[in-house]
Amino acid sequence: MLALPDVAQAQFNYTSTNGTITITKYTGPGGAVTIPATINGLAVTCIGDSAFYECYSLTNVTIPDSVANIGIEAFDGCLNLTNITIPNSVTSIGGGAFANCSAAAGAAIGNSVTNIGDFVFDACTKLTAITMDTNNPAYSSADGVLFDKGQTSLVEYPGGKGGNYMIPNSVTSIGKGAFEACWRLASVTIPDSVTVMGDSAFGDDLALTNVTIGDSLTNIGVGAFGNCESLALITVDTNNPVYSSVNGVLFDKHQITLILCPEGIFGSYTIPDTVTSISDYAFDRTGLASITIPNSVTNIGHYTFGESLSLTNVTIPNSVTSIEDAAFDYCFSLTSVTIPDSVVSIGDDAFFECSRLSSVTIPDSVTSIGDWAFLYCGLTNVTIGDGVTNIGIATFYECEGLTSVTIGNSVTSIEVYAFYLCTSLTKVTIPKSVTGIGGWAFVGCDSLTSIYFEGNAPAADETVFDTSDDFTYSAKAYYLPGTTGWADFSANTGIPAVPWLPLIQTGDGSLGVRTNQFGFNIAWTSGQTVVVEACTNLHNPVWSPVATNTLTSDSSYFSDPSGFILKTRESLIITPSPSDAYVFIDDNEGTIDDGIFIVRTVSWYDYPADRHGQGANLSFLDGHVEHKRWADPKLGNPPPGSAPRPGGDATDHDWLIDHSPTQ
Repeated sequence: MLALPDVAQAQFNYTSTNGTITITKYTGPGGAVTIPATINGLAVTCIGDSAFYECYSLTNVTIPDSVANIGIEAFDGCLNLTNITIPNSVTSIGGGAFANCSAAAGAAIGNSVTNIGDFVFDACTKLTAITMDTNNPAYSSADGVLFDKGQTSLVEYPGGKGGNYMIPNSVTSIGKGAFEACWRLASVTIPDSVTVMGDSAFGDDLALTNVTIGDSLTNIGVGAFGNCESLALITVDTNNPVYSSVNGVLFDKHQITLILCPEGIFGSYTIPDTVTSISDYAFDRTGLASITIPNSVTNIGHYTFGESLSLTNVTIPNSVTSIEDAAFDYCFSLTSVTIPDSVVSIGDDAFFECSRLSSVTIPDSVTSIGDWAFLYCGLTNVTIGDGVTNIGIATFYECEGLTSVTIGNSVTSIEVYAFYLCTSLTKVTIPKSVTGIGGWAFVGCDSLTSIYFEGNAPAADETVFDTSDDFTYSAKAYYLPGTTGWADFSANTGIPAVPWLPLIQTGDGSLGVRTNQFGFNIAWTSGQTVVVEACTNLHNPVWSPVATNTLTSDSSYFSDPSGFILKTRESLIITPSPSDAYVFIDDNEGTIDDGIFIVRTVSWYDYPADRHGQGANLSFLDGHVEHKRWADPKLGNPPPGSAPRPGGDATDHDWLIDHSPTQ
């Protein structure tokens, strides 16, 4: 036997076991490669798993007669390998051994192979014939197709063989992936003899337009017709005891379960009202734009509508109780979805990357939302019902358009990355039920200015917001009177905590006289009680309660039932005139310390707010409201305590003095 030079043998990594060599890795330059029969005097008997994996430069390989085993994916991805010859010494070929060898036109297999794994020649898109030695005891070939010896099992159909194919009547089973990635196959007829079809049997057959199923097929594997983008018609023999078809769609015998809607069906589709169950992947990658689900259906399975790129709307009936994992993932065209109050669970990735889905309301019936459920969605607003107890990992991750979120009152934890990189989120209210916020939950929410907490401070650490140099926040945490833990919260998170106090709304048109009663809207949070007091002398104030308002929502309208304020206001004011004297003004957040706004003749004491276009809304004695824009942009950031009257442009200060009411 002619030995290879040492330099050639050096192109192989190998191991030695029981006096034989297993090639574990090819490291040479490629081209035409001859595997040595011996290395260091020991026989090379095995080409190990992935030994030549994605060796793009390999164009031809000679396997010596010493080799008995070819491992799993041994030559997978050798895109330029033009021909495959397996010698008579080989007894076993591992799964996917020559998968994705897209330049190989033919494969010849010797007479000793007794074990061939699944997907051996998967995605060999130029392979037109697999030839088996006629003396092989376990396998045979006919018309370039690989079978078992008795041709009762179809093992592999060559990926480059096109046209229409009729499976021989001797075949009873179609192997796993037997026709996978046969891009030129247009149609196939499955005879009455076939009883079993393996997983992924016709997966990725892009040109396959129609399939005819005989009367004996009783077991169709998972993903048998997955990613058959041209498949528009499945026809089942009416005598089949397990399956049936209606208008090209595959059902069980009595049309109770919808098994598969072919990807090549377009437009709108209404599921028959006999159907109670939709199988996993049933509408996966479908071309449909609209689907109507009847009230008989109770469950939407895994990946049911996944990657249905044209699906714009789907009607989910009140009978559905669960939306399973990835049910609508990658439905890029889905703009809206109504989740009925019958649904109790939403699975992981349920609406993953539905990039045009702008809003969603999760009803109170839902108790769990899976991880990554709305990741990368185009949501602008979200309402989470009171039934949900946990917001999962990365549930709203990178929903960059999300500006508003309402969290239900039963949520106890917000998990890691829940709102990560929600860059448009400006404010969020955390209900009192929340006891913990996970790491990075609000990292990258750089528009967030206000976080309102309705209960005690939840457990949180420095990773929740990540206030390091990588992210800049102007956010404040607002807490209600009587709640605890805020010093530690600020220390742990780096977010300042300030009291959350009721605000009189001056810019919504509510401030003023209505039906002879003075009133305004009070903004705070539901369940809080606000006592409105008034006095007749601001120099020597004695405050008396006028009304008690308990908020049933986030705001409440106050009106003076006794007319006390309206009756006394004009008698108390001497100058200026009612149309020039302001009686209500927004106090700047930095100088809020009581219910009075004071401006001294020689210095600032309280500063006016500038929340509305560098200005504030003021209510005047005669009942009208107007917006005042300040000349000095620095009023929005007052120094602590009182400050001297401006020495230069004192326009704002003097205007407030001139329009202040006096007795």
